[in-house]
Amino acid sequence: MKELETTITTKELLPIFEGITDAVFIDDANGICQWCNDACEDLYNTTMEEIQGKTVDELESKGIFSPSVTKRVLDEKRELTIIHKNRYGKMLLTTGTPIFEPGTRPAKISMVITTSRDITQLSITSEKSNVANALLNAKKISNMRQFDLEDSKIVATSEAMKHVMMLAKRLASVNTTVLITGESGVGKGLIAKTLHEEGNRWKEPFVTVNCGAIPENLIESELFGYVAGAFTGSRSGGKKGLFEAAQNGTIFLDEISELPLNLQVKLLQVIQERQITPVGSTESIPIDVRIISATNRDLETLVKEGKFREDLYYRLNVVPLYVPPLRERHDDILPLIQLNLAKCNRNLNENKTISSDALSILIKYPWPGNTRELQNIVERLLITTSHDIISSDDIFEFIKQAAKENTSISVDLSLAAAMEKAEKEILEQALENYKSTRAIAKVLQVSQPTIVRKLNKYGLVK
Repeated sequence: MKELETTITTKELLPIFEGITDAVFIDDANGICQWCNDACEDLYNTTMEEIQGKTVDELESKGIFSPSVTKRVLDEKRELTIIHKNRYGKMLLTTGTPIFEPGTRPAKISMVITTSRDITQLSITSEKSNVANALLNAKKISNMRQFDLEDSKIVATSEAMKHVMMLAKRLASVNTTVLITGESGVGKGLIAKTLHEEGNRWKEPFVTVNCGAIPENLIESELFGYVAGAFTGSRSGGKKGLFEAAQNGTIFLDEISELPLNLQVKLLQVIQERQITPVGSTESIPIDVRIISATNRDLETLVKEGKFREDLYYRLNVVPLYVPPLRERHDDILPLIQLNLAKCNRNLNENKTISSDALSILIKYPWPGNTRELQNIVERLLITTSHDIISSDDIFEFIKQAAKENTSISVDLSLAAAMEKAEKEILEQALENYKSTRAIAKVLQVSQPTIVRKLNKYGLVK
């Protein structure tokens, strides 16, 4: 709940709201529409004359929107974010904020201000729609990048993740050594697979080694192999090591920080000499392998503490690639939920959807376990929910509490950034294909003044 600390007149408010690119409604305490900005007319395909003085019930009956967030804000006396539709079926993310009369006890609402943004291409509808197709449409409209990796995808809607993937695409074409860093669960393994799949070694093996999962007394023989009789219990014919198994391809050394110091020396020799010596052998085997490593720890700090060799660190860190946590790329949350919902529905032979209330909670949750946690939570929700629509009542309490306490994420601002970028790209494309703003307006089904205003907004000149 919010209270105005100073008195702001309507005359002062309206110019501010007119300059906002989100659609803005102002309703009074009785749910009667008092005003809307130009962006609202565009988004809801309506006019001030059609809605001013009308109750939210009347506007709902006309199909201007459905359902009304203002009604719920007035009933519950708190800020709410929902997903609803306009008359043409567009999915809108709308936040209703109550404004309270100063000094009233109990607090009395004087008006409700709602802001809306079109998320048709990114939202999960409460209907039994094909979520996968919606995601593909979002790719076309908002330039969301997806990188297919077997049954998984990397979603890069946020600017931060687009930067990561663009750098990954460039690095894929060269054979340089790459060190991928980032928190646990951000998808470092998928990035490594992308570097391999998009490069010139894509037809060759991609071998993953978890350096923290192999016992220290076995890791040398696992990496470099061994010859017959190398040690007690060894195979009679010896064994090929993982480096040799990755010949001409890529070896991905995950959790490289866990590699013992004595093995760090041998790995350094392999990188420098491009050959390996199996345990128990005196003969070296030439190798042609691209080395990609990853860690969720600070290797520089480990170097200073003497727990990681400095010379190996610089050999591995030829090109660093940092994958930001999910809380720093908030625009990826909604598409990731969408993607994993479709995947889990397919795997579990279900057709469940997520309600707008539940979705707004998930969007505001900080996801400390990153994309891995998101995948697990979506799957758990599908398994533990007996009905077809996952509601806010089905969301686990620890998520609700963390989402409530998380004030660092603003749904509207993050979605605004994503959608404004998409809008600008659409206008740029339209400018290339059409000769006049009237022609653009006709194709995009908005008014010509709207096109002129938006071209000016983005600094685009016809």
